[in-house]
Amino acid sequence: MNEKKESNMPGNPPLAVGVTVYFIGIGGIGMSAIARFFQSRGDKVSGYDKTPTALTKELEASGIAIHYEDNVQLVPKDADLVVYTPAIPGDHKELTYYRQQGYKVVKRSDVLQLITGSSFNICIGGTHGKTTITTMVAHLLRDSGYGCNAFLGGVSVNYGTNFWSSDKNVYVIEADEYDRSFLKLSPDIAVITAMDADHLDIYGTAEAVEQGFIDFSRKIKPGGLLVSKYGLKRASELEASRKIEYSLQDEKAGAYATNIRMSKGSYEFDVVLKDNKVDNVRLNMGGMHNVENAVAAITVASSLKIDNEKIRAAVASFKGVKRRFEYIIPPSVGGGVFIDDYAHHPEELRALITGAKSLFSGKKCTVIFQPHLYTRTRDHAEGFAEVLDIADEVILLPIYPARELPIEGVNSEMITARMKSKNKKVIAKEKILDWIKNDYAKSLNKEAGQVLITAGAGDIDTLVDPIRKELEDKMG
Repeated sequence: MNEKKESNMPGNPPLAVGVTVYFIGIGGIGMSAIARFFQSRGDKVSGYDKTPTALTKELEASGIAIHYEDNVQLVPKDADLVVYTPAIPGDHKELTYYRQQGYKVVKRSDVLQLITGSSFNICIGGTHGKTTITTMVAHLLRDSGYGCNAFLGGVSVNYGTNFWSSDKNVYVIEADEYDRSFLKLSPDIAVITAMDADHLDIYGTAEAVEQGFIDFSRKIKPGGLLVSKYGLKRASELEASRKIEYSLQDEKAGAYATNIRMSKGSYEFDVVLKDNKVDNVRLNMGGMHNVENAVAAITVASSLKIDNEKIRAAVASFKGVKRRFEYIIPPSVGGGVFIDDYAHHPEELRALITGAKSLFSGKKCTVIFQPHLYTRTRDHAEGFAEVLDIADEVILLPIYPARELPIEGVNSEMITARMKSKNKKVIAKEKILDWIKNDYAKSLNKEAGQVLITAGAGDIDTLVDPIRKELEDKMG
């Protein structure tokens, strides 16, 4: 190994520009953002992932070489830095090779720690809502001219990317609680949206998840600001020099929305803060939970003294995040609506389904849901069943395993068995288009219209475009 490699681990001086960086699991949303960061500096970037996706195809189109076979013969032997995602199994051949050969092998979180060691950092964490708020905050700062670098956990529709760079030494970062990665960050401003039980394969208990977020709040720099959702359990244990709690409409919070009006799939509202009021905000995005997300983002922007008019303009121009209450077929008079969302936790599904039923109260709501992970399905089967019962019709796909091996007795039928609704069934992924064509599309009523939702964090997104085409053909 050469000396350059020995001097560039997190905590040491940053890597010189022009290095070779290899990513194991490059197609992950967080990993791809860091890959784009290194590419933007002019570094040589390449990587491995298990399967091609829309994200990996975009990376390849930008000039990043990617292969899809765990093969040591295909990896760069001159890598100065090897970055891997914790989702990669420990016996991965390429990962094992680099470790045994003495290369610099670090987690994604270590790289973020290195990149943001001397910057002003706005870090958004929470078991749900963080991707939308992170993207909103980054857009508010970019659109208003304040400026920022951004590492997002989703693809911004405005900019078509999950990363962008700026000359301003300000970073907006999605703070990932998985594998306790967010504890590597040093926020000047931190947002905590929720501390619900999730990733119990990592944390073990709901209390340990909550403790993780308490520890995250302790990472806020002296004099820093914590923006947290009003009513969080153990909120009194969260630590920061300054604190603001936000809410959808609770006036006891330090920031909340009032005078909310719905119009054609959009919202208009005012945001009340202790030292400011932003009137007539327009959010062109569905779901009341996204109004609450906007309150959090506006609270951050207001704390940075961004002008109210610029805040209003930025929120109005915000087009959302891919797969976050994303209108695939938007609302139109008398027509059907098709929404796609990444929701994979019961509370995310609750916000998604109740938001859609609130906006489109006269329409039948059908949800196609792909459970993500055996452990999450096992731990939250009751919660999923309760929330899915809110929909008028539910189709479940088999569980998407991601990094996990099957668990005996854990399957999508665990959820349907606990549901009270009779309008439910499990259908294989490859049979969904047949169901759309032969069952759903035939029932479409153009007068009243219907709402179709696809949801999940697995590979259900590969069905979205074929479903859209099928419905558009049917609707004319």
